[in-house]
Amino acid sequence: MFPMVTEFMNYGQQTIRAARYIGQGFVITLSHVNRLPVTIQYPYEKLITSERFRGRIHFEFDKCIACEVCVRVCPIDLPVVDWKLETDIRKKRLLNYSIDFGICIFCGNCVEYCPTNCLSMTEEYELSTYNRHELNYNQIALGRLPVSIIDDYTIRTISNSPQIKNEKNP
Repeated sequence: MFPMVTEFMNYGQQTIRAARYIGQGFVITLSHVNRLPVTIQYPYEKLITSERFRGRIHFEFDKCIACEVCVRVCPIDLPVVDWKLETDIRKKRLLNYSIDFGICIFCGNCVEYCPTNCLSMTEEYELSTYNRHELNYNQIALGRLPVSIIDDYTIRTISNSPQIKNEKNP
């Protein structure tokens, strides 16, 4: 009889714990009821991305040594590195470098493991086209830096993080 009583007590404790979790979820749901929708007029208003945002990859051709570490650490073997071996100096010479952003998962491994820091992430998040083949960027397209949202006078920026709000309103 004693084991049955302890099982009943455990069942009661689990029921109370489950009811508490359901109640917490319900309170969070109710806290969102009074919020007004925030509409951003996209081409004219843009969100300021967070400091750790991983956008499009920027590539510096002069720094690359064609080591292909970026290809090896990429989960889908995405970057295409074409190089030629210069036999007189016994070094690789980079010919072409390209990344297809239609396939890229923006994990940032290529940037993280690049030994020469020729790859970096930008704040650009507008990678939309009508033709998916336009998302295949070669070294020239990867070398272009996007215009900073903050520096563009035609766009009104909207801060999304509390740190930026506190800096503007001390």
